[in-house]
Amino acid sequence: MKVTLLAITFLISSAAAARDSLQLSSPAGNIAIRIWKEKELKYLVRHNGKTILGPSTIDMLLDDGKSISASGSIQSHSLSRVRDSIISPVPEKRRVIRDNYNQVTIRFSQPFSVAFRAYDDGVAYRIITSFRDSIIVRQETASFHLPGQPTIYFPVISKRENADIFHTSFEELYRVTRLDSLSDTALAYSPVLVAPTENPKIAIIESDLDDYPGMFLQRKNSNSLDAVFAPYPLEEKVNPGEFPQRIVTRRAEYIARTSGNRTFPWRIAVIAKEDRELASTDIVYRLGAASKLTDPSWIKPGKGTDEWIIGINLFNVPFRAGINTATYKYYIDFAKRFGFQRIMLDAGWSDNSDLFAVNAALNMDSLSSYARENGIRLSMWTLAMTLDRQLDSALRQFKKWGVDFVMTDFIDRDDQLAVRFYHRMAKAFADQKIMLMFHGAFAPKGLNRTYPNVVSTEGVLGSEYNIWSDKVTPDHDLVLPFTRMLAGPMDYEPGILNNATRKGFRANDQHVASMGTRCHQLAMFLVYDNPVPIFSGNPSQAHLEPAFMELLGSIPTTWDETKIIDARVGQYILTARKKGKDWYVGGMNDWTQRDADIKFDFLEDGTYQATLCQDGINSDRYPADYQITTETGTQKNKTKSIRMAPGGGFLLRLTKQ
Repeated sequence: MKVTLLAITFLISSAAAARDSLQLSSPAGNIAIRIWKEKELKYLVRHNGKTILGPSTIDMLLDDGKSISASGSIQSHSLSRVRDSIISPVPEKRRVIRDNYNQVTIRFSQPFSVAFRAYDDGVAYRIITSFRDSIIVRQETASFHLPGQPTIYFPVISKRENADIFHTSFEELYRVTRLDSLSDTALAYSPVLVAPTENPKIAIIESDLDDYPGMFLQRKNSNSLDAVFAPYPLEEKVNPGEFPQRIVTRRAEYIARTSGNRTFPWRIAVIAKEDRELASTDIVYRLGAASKLTDPSWIKPGKGTDEWIIGINLFNVPFRAGINTATYKYYIDFAKRFGFQRIMLDAGWSDNSDLFAVNAALNMDSLSSYARENGIRLSMWTLAMTLDRQLDSALRQFKKWGVDFVMTDFIDRDDQLAVRFYHRMAKAFADQKIMLMFHGAFAPKGLNRTYPNVVSTEGVLGSEYNIWSDKVTPDHDLVLPFTRMLAGPMDYEPGILNNATRKGFRANDQHVASMGTRCHQLAMFLVYDNPVPIFSGNPSQAHLEPAFMELLGSIPTTWDETKIIDARVGQYILTARKKGKDWYVGGMNDWTQRDADIKFDFLEDGTYQATLCQDGINSDRYPADYQITTETGTQKNKTKSIRMAPGGGFLLRLTKQ
């Protein structure tokens, strides 16, 4: 329900009237935004009376010289108070999302407006233009002035040899450093997490990215992060190789050519007085544009498999494993046995540059028929450039094969043309009632609300890096719920069954391992948001451990409710999620052994059967060691302590009796 606001904490002080000083408070009053116009439009943010974002600048410069800063004083403003709920058709955190905020929209003499929103868990603003004709945006100014010298979690982009800095797969480690020690040339994509000496923490991010480049961040001066945007592509070349992709070779002196009558992306500061609030927030989803699908009931999330990470290195099978019909029928049998919904045919099922040049060892008609007979759906990997070129005919072929989910890969950009590609693909796949996942891609940033069939994206340094590096550590895993996951569901691809200690880990593409325990991998299926998680372990090994796989297969992928019991960035997280009458609790740990103390105060009245998979007694030396136990009698008034080994975790299923 949206209502006009009659009374709100909104000040125009007499001393500051010439500066158009305005103040907007959140519904609970804990967060306040002060807005004023000097030459430039500025704002600051306070949390419980303490300034957490100092005077920060907002501006937009057009190619004809028009700008917010040159548009004179604030001409008018309007207020609104919203107390609403969003029903999520693909609820990665919760089905009913409360959408409560106070908003002020300020207008200038030229056709510029700026809307500010104050939520209890953050603030956001967006620029609005109302020009009759199209416009060229030369630059947008979005600064975030950070008092003191906070620690920041900053995913610094590594420049490629054959491309400019704006080509990235969005798969960097989060560098943890003080703001003043960060190089002023280091560029990072959002979200970026700011950790002052004392909470609240602040995550800087965006939402509703449409027909406009994504926001990067760079240090300016000693205490400010400023937005940087990829300039508009003027010329491209195709980078050859196994996975061809388009590389920008010349860019314009502006960032976007777009409609003059539109809203621009939201600039967001998520504010969390406790670390667990970061992992719980859905503010980016709330700020995404409303769904364009009138009937999303055909979207069917669920777990899938992928064979690429393990190199199809199967064993105990009577056939030669590889990209062939027998192998994928084996995967279908595996999926059916353990409660998965679909299997992926990854790179190699066709020529990467021609989706209709199917691998000669595959009989797709036989395979699709076998999948239908067993109630399993097929998913297909595609190269983004190839999919774009063959889109219409490929979609028809996918429908014929019963494909309900497609991954498209190697985009590695978020300039305006790349963002347009996302929306064009999302709509085309929605029209054919097929789910879509982007790899080599930026995070959803609200697109999963606008197009619920975009069930997830990659944009995360995940399991595949275990093939060739030692970057994926439990410490890294415990940063992701407080950074990348804020931007929407992420495809990490957990479930590696060959587990190693920090000392014992070796990158090996023939026998891929992960750092940390087996239960650490298991917990990711609960802790990480992803409606279509992909199991990356070896099914031949999984068949040897049916009780473990049955528990993994039972974990839902969408949720009625999520509660973060306790969490500390980079150290541990304890997550409880509800589906129907049952609850699931997952814990993940860094390299420090600790006990997870669970209070079951989130349970409803009644008795639950508890099935627990936890680190085994020897898991500090043999990380694949685990123990599964079942007990009855768990109730709301009880507590439980669960030991997590170094790099450990656990999964607890609570079934209502």
